[in-house]
Amino acid sequence: MPLPASHRIAIVPEPGGPDAIRIVERALPGLADDEVLIRTAACGINKPDTFERMGFYPPPPGAPEGLGLEASGTIEAIGDDVTAFKPGDAVCALVTGGGYSDYVIAKAGSTLPAPAGLDLTVAAGLPETVFTVWANVFDKGALRAGETLLVHGGAGGIGTTAIQMGKAAGARVFATAGSPEKCALCERLGADRAINYREADFSEIVSQAGGADVILDMVGGPYVQKNIDCANYRGRIVQIAFLQGSRIEADLMRLMLKQITLTGSTLRARPDAEKAALASAIRTHVWPWIAAGKLTPEVQQTFPLADAAQAHALMDKGDHAGKILLIP
Repeated sequence: MPLPASHRIAIVPEPGGPDAIRIVERALPGLADDEVLIRTAACGINKPDTFERMGFYPPPPGAPEGLGLEASGTIEAIGDDVTAFKPGDAVCALVTGGGYSDYVIAKAGSTLPAPAGLDLTVAAGLPETVFTVWANVFDKGALRAGETLLVHGGAGGIGTTAIQMGKAAGARVFATAGSPEKCALCERLGADRAINYREADFSEIVSQAGGADVILDMVGGPYVQKNIDCANYRGRIVQIAFLQGSRIEADLMRLMLKQITLTGSTLRARPDAEKAALASAIRTHVWPWIAAGKLTPEVQQTFPLADAAQAHALMDKGDHAGKILLIP
């Protein structure tokens, strides 16, 4: 079947709320030598998408037009230098933009074969979360079997993935969440204990249980000091977002005395070679966990691409657990 001349994508002409999203027709983009064209089966919604919609997270130079950082589907065409994939392959991919669309352009190095046995739609919920968790918990955080991992936002897309990956790696896992239902989800996914942060002090509980070796935090604000307090000697705290603010006042004496590493990273603007290296490690280490049933994306709800605004409204409410997907 010949490719269409145009396709639908979701854009934000002016920053704003969910209603700022527009579904428009655009010419199908051409392929660079190191890219693949994917006919989209589904695309994932992530918190950075909402920040971009509001004007707080501009795309890096050269990013494709439109919202969306991950997608799954079937390869329709490949660039001249691509040898790892062929048309017809089922894949999922991390992209720097344009994921909410009928056809997605992805770098071959940031593309992975869809895990065998996993529904191709569900696979759309893997790339952004798995790349993020691997890069921060396992690469920067150097989590090892037998250590303790503390995951904040345990019921979100990143959190549900981090819990499962931590357990698959042989770690003890604590998670925080904001309701009994979300805590129950975290424990169903493998958390040894989920802590309702509205009712208890996670730092005290984790400290009493022996402390955390690696902490994955997207909250920031007052959590930074609490993380330092409950981190173990030579613990590693990795920041990936600051939902409660990046400007803090903290006593760093404990950080110094316990030789804690406080670090952070972003994923979207990393060089293509770094993302390709992450993809290779993920295929080696994480894809076998999926095959063994140790990791499955937790999907709460799917929406048609045309209803991207409603999907963002659900994300903004913060009541969801797991991933929200769009289906073209």
